[in-house]
Amino acid sequence: MDRVIYHCDCNSFYCSVELLSRPELRAVPTAVCGDPKSRHGIILAKNEPAKKFGVRTAETIWQARQKCPDLVLLPAHHGLYREYSKRVNAIYDRFTDLIEPFGIDESWLDVTGTLHLFGGDSRALADRIRNTVREELGLTISVGVSFNKVFAKLGSDYKKPDATTVITVDNFRQVVWPLPVTDLLFVGRAAAKVLAQYGVTTIGDLAAFDRLALTELLGKQGGQLWNYANGLENSPVAPAGTYTPPKSVGNGETFSRNLIRKDEVSRGVAMLADQVAVRLRKHAMKASTLQVTIRDPNFKDICRQRPLAVPTNTARELFQAAMDILEHSWKSGAPIRAITLTAHNLIPEGEAAEQLDLFQKAAPQKRERVEKLERTMDAIRSKFGKGAVTVAALTPEREKEEDGEDLPF
Repeated sequence: MDRVIYHCDCNSFYCSVELLSRPELRAVPTAVCGDPKSRHGIILAKNEPAKKFGVRTAETIWQARQKCPDLVLLPAHHGLYREYSKRVNAIYDRFTDLIEPFGIDESWLDVTGTLHLFGGDSRALADRIRNTVREELGLTISVGVSFNKVFAKLGSDYKKPDATTVITVDNFRQVVWPLPVTDLLFVGRAAAKVLAQYGVTTIGDLAAFDRLALTELLGKQGGQLWNYANGLENSPVAPAGTYTPPKSVGNGETFSRNLIRKDEVSRGVAMLADQVAVRLRKHAMKASTLQVTIRDPNFKDICRQRPLAVPTNTARELFQAAMDILEHSWKSGAPIRAITLTAHNLIPEGEAAEQLDLFQKAAPQKRERVEKLERTMDAIRSKFGKGAVTVAALTPEREKEEDGEDLPF
């Protein structure tokens, strides 16, 4: 028996929540945005009238207003969005206890075991859930119905707003394969660029590509994406409240002013490395790969990543790796608007065995000492607040340890 998986996606969630109290704006191009004064002036969500003008999420306010001069801008209220997210998921809970949130406005539902309680028709039940959310909360959702999570996600994106799309074992080749390869979950810009060099532009092209060759091109991810394209994804929907280890951990910061000097960049990277390291330790994971994304004042991004010599969850090692990537990827003195550090290829702490280097016998002991220090910092912050202990960036003027290494803290 095929599973019955739903992906439920709230349409224009932030904007839809705001318009509950501003119904007069529903027919007016409207967007929720960050605060321009703090340089977070980007579009976070937009309503359907704004979409008709070509307004896009994540573009700057001035870009959006070039397309739509009369665009109404509303401030974000994240606490309100979290409250409505809980209400939406409480409705889903009436139909199944297998609910896995995927962000604040999306959730997967596994109704395989409960579908018979609601008539046995997967499309009809999806429509019922949509109608319930609309009637009780005033919000609309789009629902993808399929036999796995990836195709269910594709289904919810296929037709919007307020729609149900069913992708089955029999029709997925006709529905899914003509779609752009970037529509497939976890196919990012970097992977799409590599695939395009080999003529892979649609999901069907990806499905027809040799799996072994794809693995050689993209590593383990290549084989995974091939499985996705061919409908072979079978990961479970985690029950509500069940812990699911993260696939990656990242933190980014748009700075109040452009960073130009090395010490400014160093401070920003140190702060982000600390944030990522804290989250890795919280999940008892270590990173095998670090990715650095740099944005200039013109919103042009470059993204570089490299494997780490040893899997780590310490701010010190993440900081050092990030600075090394920056020094080889960014012209000194060129202004930086934003930086994001993302830890990839995560493995559980217990599996992160280190290969001993005969010429660096003290390295494991030193790493253990750093980990212990940073866990102590975690404990202090947990007890006295996040601001109780802070990190400072590495600068040339700072003191050095006895062995000659710069102190990143």
